[in-house]
Amino acid sequence: MLIPMLGEAWRAMGANRLRTFLTMLGMVIGVGAVVLMLAIGQGAQYAVAQSINSMGSNLFIVLSGFTNAGGVRSGSGNAPTLTVADAEAVAELDGVVGAAPVHQGSAQLVYGSNNWNSYVIGTTPAFLDVRSWALVDGAPFTDSDIRASTRVALIGKTAAQNLFGDENPTGKTLRIGQAPFLILGVLAPKGQSLDGRDQDDLLIVPLTTAQRKLFGTPFQGSVRSIMVKATMPEVMPSVEASMNALLRQRHRIRAGQEDDFNVRNLTAVADSAAETTRVMSLLLGAIASVSLLVGGIGIMNIMLVSVTERTREIGIRMAIGAREKDILTQFLLEAIVISIAGCLIGLVLGVGGAVLVNLLTGTAVIISGTAVIIAFSVAAAVGIFFGFYPARKAARLDPIEALRYQ
Repeated sequence: MLIPMLGEAWRAMGANRLRTFLTMLGMVIGVGAVVLMLAIGQGAQYAVAQSINSMGSNLFIVLSGFTNAGGVRSGSGNAPTLTVADAEAVAELDGVVGAAPVHQGSAQLVYGSNNWNSYVIGTTPAFLDVRSWALVDGAPFTDSDIRASTRVALIGKTAAQNLFGDENPTGKTLRIGQAPFLILGVLAPKGQSLDGRDQDDLLIVPLTTAQRKLFGTPFQGSVRSIMVKATMPEVMPSVEASMNALLRQRHRIRAGQEDDFNVRNLTAVADSAAETTRVMSLLLGAIASVSLLVGGIGIMNIMLVSVTERTREIGIRMAIGAREKDILTQFLLEAIVISIAGCLIGLVLGVGGAVLVNLLTGTAVIISGTAVIIAFSVAAAVGIFFGFYPARKAARLDPIEALRYQ
């Protein structure tokens, strides 16, 4: 009986095409809005996840302290309170994979007739492991380069494109000021960080080279920060406590005195950003779902009108043998067909809208199979929920009263 009933439902929809279209319009808008909003929300989550992954996992950054002159206090990183020896001591702590001292600054890079102001990081070979940063070409510098303060460098994608264009930078020589630096390799692209900074616009040089030949230091061995990587997320609280205790001991800070360093958990910041994006995605989906509710109410209203208009038809059906459940099924099927037809059109519009957003704005969008399944499930559920009352009303009509209805 199901196939003939579906045919009847289709013919009933075709009998008044304009009203059917207006009925399903609410479902079209609702499903299209849900698919589009979920695609944008999941795209935002993906973009944040990519930024988090590009930073590396289980990271801390230890910043040097601040200065206090005449009551005026500078921000973190302005006082030379961290040293290479601090980094070496931190690297020996339980739960720490590695620690890389960093001494950075900006400098004008020159190659031929091209020049570019970029971020220059002086560090050790451990930096690439701590940041989970690979090379797409060439090889990293070694500990011997640190000991000899050699003028070698690794270059990021953005800096390489602005200086070398389509040339392969590996093996080429650029200048920082008047000092020549040999490019040993090209770093894999990382993209933007969570704060929007281009992580690929940089040059990495040996730590001692940065200290002695580029930026100088207030005293031998001082650095501006230390990057630290923990073994796993679960040990990060204990690692942070151990680092604080170790550095206070090494810097001879007495109980009650303020730290002359600042430990920041980058993973916690990243997780907070990811959680914010997830909440935004759910909020977008919830707002769009209101359209589905409006569409369901529209279906119920039109089905109630349809029951009233077809009262005599219902009486004839009952008179020739149709049972109550047959009438109920017939009108429920009509509501479900309207819902699913609107869902299909809404899916096409939602996917098309997501693709258009991506093309026009470059915003990442992800259309998942889960969103499609949810849209279909909700459309069927809305059809059943809001179509049940009109169908039940039709099924409970008295056949004699229905035949008399004018």
